[in-house]
Amino acid sequence: MPPRLIDSLTTTAPLAEIFSDESILQALLDFEAALARAEERAGVIPRGAAQAIESAAVATNFDCAPLAAEFLRAGTPGIPMVQALTAKVRAAHAEAARFVHWGATSQDAADTALVLLLKRVRPVFAADLARLEKALAALSEKHRNSVMLGRTLLQAAPPVTFGLKAAGWLAAVRRCRMRLESAFTESLILQFGGASGTLAALGDKGLEVGHAMARDLGLAFPDAPWHAHRDRLAALLAASGVLTGCLAKMARDLALLMQGEVAEIAEPVGAGRGGSSTMPQKRNPIASAVALAAATRVPGLVASFLTGMIQEHERGVGGWQAEWRTVAEVMQATGLALASMAEVAEGLDVNVAQMRENIAATKGAVFAERVSMLLAESLGREQAHKIVQDAVRRGELQRRKLGDVLAENPDVTRLIDPATLRNLDSPESYLGVAEELRKRLLAGSESQSDSQDKRK
Repeated sequence: MPPRLIDSLTTTAPLAEIFSDESILQALLDFEAALARAEERAGVIPRGAAQAIESAAVATNFDCAPLAAEFLRAGTPGIPMVQALTAKVRAAHAEAARFVHWGATSQDAADTALVLLLKRVRPVFAADLARLEKALAALSEKHRNSVMLGRTLLQAAPPVTFGLKAAGWLAAVRRCRMRLESAFTESLILQFGGASGTLAALGDKGLEVGHAMARDLGLAFPDAPWHAHRDRLAALLAASGVLTGCLAKMARDLALLMQGEVAEIAEPVGAGRGGSSTMPQKRNPIASAVALAAATRVPGLVASFLTGMIQEHERGVGGWQAEWRTVAEVMQATGLALASMAEVAEGLDVNVAQMRENIAATKGAVFAERVSMLLAESLGREQAHKIVQDAVRRGELQRRKLGDVLAENPDVTRLIDPATLRNLDSPESYLGVAEELRKRLLAGSESQSDSQDKRK
């Protein structure tokens, strides 16, 4: 389903559907149907009751609008949902209606429903992560020799390669993906504890029913109910926040490289994408802006979840009631940033010629470190630094190349041969171990990913 207008810059269509009213209600109803099936198999409720409950537990059988109002009055979605489901079952099978929600509590339904929604989010994230990683790996390989300015504190610095920069983005994304996968695995667990978390209402059948429900819903079964222990969900939201931050770092780099004065890369264009309402010439970093907006929102949302972890005794008051919206917003913001950066990486326009021009425009000043190191071997660091600094300033004032200015200084020409000065501003000759580092980033992140896959 398409997102609402107010949510249009905060989610994607698949994630909007997952957290839609009908999807949320169906997740609640799926819990109730699984509970009934498990209890019937365990002999807790009579035969035939589960089928009646399951038949009624379909979201399209209910009107979400009045239910939402009742959720607010009840302080939980569980109570009104159970009442509505019971009424629906009673209309078709009066006896079965007695066994709706048998032995469970409203938070069991609410928490498990949330987990079922997260289970649907996981493959959406995985697909976009795979797209992004594949595209970044291709960019890194294609541009392993594409030299560009390094930039420190937003100022020009000695050259790097675009391949190395892309490898840095990729390695960070892969690290984030591994954290996220681990957090998803830990979070996708059934919540089933009954009133106080002991399943006392089911006697000695509690664990049997719980295990059966978990298998039915495709969830793990925890050692005990986790009503007031929200650490697993907190870890998932924190991992999502770190991923969003990594994506936003990439987005910030891209937006800066897209500036007209830099013009080294450009986001892919399409119908209605990247234009301006008043300036036809513009090609705006829209996907980067969306990812940066997500990263602006997510840290506060994660912090609010962490604050809500302080829950009282066996079932808290106020903490978990705050979570649904927070979790939904974090998942949707993270997913939007991820989908946006995957789209960018797949269609990024890299202007290699402009990258070289921007290096040349510094007139060799970004190679000052190189000359300083050559001179320092004989003159010492401080004297070498002063000579080169003076030459850089003179070159800036006279708009001359650093190598030409240095060639007029006998202290320099005595120690550095003319050929070295002439080729001072060759970026390929001052890349250090950039290519080795690029390969290490790619190989290291791949090996970590393989190790995690083997542990699954």
